[in-house]
Amino acid sequence: MTHPPASPPDRAAGSAATAPPAGRERSGTAGSAEPPSAGLARVLGPVGAVLLTLSCITPASSLFILVPELFAGQGTGAPLTIAVGIVISIAVGACYAELGTLTPSSGGEYAMVDGLLGRFLGWLTFMMTIAMLVVIPPVIALGTADYLSDIVHIDPQVAGCAVMLVATATAVLDIKSNALVTGVFLALELIAAAVVAVFGFAHTQRPWSVLVHPEVHQATAGQSTFTVAVMVSGLAAAMFVVNGFGTASYLAEEIRDPRRNVARTVFWSLFLGAAVIIVPSVAAVVGTGSTAELSTSTFPDMVRAWAGSTPATLIDLCIALAILNAVIVMVLQNARVVYASGRDLAWPAAANRALTRLHPRFGSPWVATLAISLPGAALAYFADLTTLYEATGAILAVVYVLIALAALAARRERHRSKPAWRMPLWPLAPVVVLASVGYVLYEQAGRDLAITAAVIVIAALYYVLYLRRRPHDRWRVTAPAPEEDC
Repeated sequence: MTHPPASPPDRAAGSAATAPPAGRERSGTAGSAEPPSAGLARVLGPVGAVLLTLSCITPASSLFILVPELFAGQGTGAPLTIAVGIVISIAVGACYAELGTLTPSSGGEYAMVDGLLGRFLGWLTFMMTIAMLVVIPPVIALGTADYLSDIVHIDPQVAGCAVMLVATATAVLDIKSNALVTGVFLALELIAAAVVAVFGFAHTQRPWSVLVHPEVHQATAGQSTFTVAVMVSGLAAAMFVVNGFGTASYLAEEIRDPRRNVARTVFWSLFLGAAVIIVPSVAAVVGTGSTAELSTSTFPDMVRAWAGSTPATLIDLCIALAILNAVIVMVLQNARVVYASGRDLAWPAAANRALTRLHPRFGSPWVATLAISLPGAALAYFADLTTLYEATGAILAVVYVLIALAALAARRERHRSKPAWRMPLWPLAPVVVLASVGYVLYEQAGRDLAITAAVIVIAALYYVLYLRRRPHDRWRVTAPAPEEDC
């Protein structure tokens, strides 16, 4: 969901990132309320941006952690359900690609919504995004210990805190260094996924027709038919196996020629991530002897049955690296959102100045990085985040609804002439998103909806009591002007 730092030599090229867009100059007194004028540098080409975004999708983590849960409920129909979820994700990606090039800001979703739907909804989007950014990285980091257990036993809270701290230290470096680090980790993840696929196809035990005529395992009734209702029940999880492609929008101020390369980054990351997940999933279906075995096994269990304990242990290590890689990129992207909030004057003047401070050597928003990641490290060590993490599904669904509405508004007359990548078959993509995400919201637990509502209420109170009273020198969302993007 966000992005990397800038190198000092190119910082002047990125200074335009802090300038107000044409026709939306900040008004009021500059004074101490204004953040520094230096901005993030445009140093990322398409390859570096794809590496970072793909690392945030963490296809290996989705494959090894989320897909077995889908096998448990979807049986041999899991690849089909995942494919449908990816189609919906392509629709979401089209919204991100168009809006991310129309309003190329490190603020990501909140800048998109603010520019298309207004100041208040932009602020609500920011606060819902922040709620997810604080909770998701430490929750993912807590899973590291499970995959190191074959080698060393470590307290999950200690491991989670350590992963957060390592990710924080890495995220302070310049963005090119982070692209290199995450690229190396990503290569290991892809190797692990390829190993699973090769072993699965080499040990094929069932005909390929099982993919066309899926079956579901039920402990009480044995095999049962895979129906549309069964598939729909798994769509909520399937939609999010490639979630993370929105990171491209957070990198928009650091990507060269964002009008073209943000959209490329979204779709290349999405399609590559989908391939890494779908191919080994199909291999697992044909490589297991029964639907019951498929539904009750993890990927390390399958590899252990196919090739022995050593390859299974290596797969576990690759999963642990995938988690670290995901947390690094999440901290990067989260820091960009917090940095953008300071630049857009969301807070009192002293906080705005601090959050927009860039590292003198690496060009990274180091204060914003520490501000969003150190609380996450503390949460990983001290808190039980289960309830909050479960609520992030509902929060993300609401954000997607706002993104889809913004994509519908992007074709209004005052936005039509602005240079941006434009999705084909508009408004099909945002309509698909609204219909599918609306169903996901309908299926959410009441407790998760209540937590989401609480976040919205808190955000609305801050807006009414502080931001709305200062329309000229607070919450002035900015993005580079079109002529400064190339």
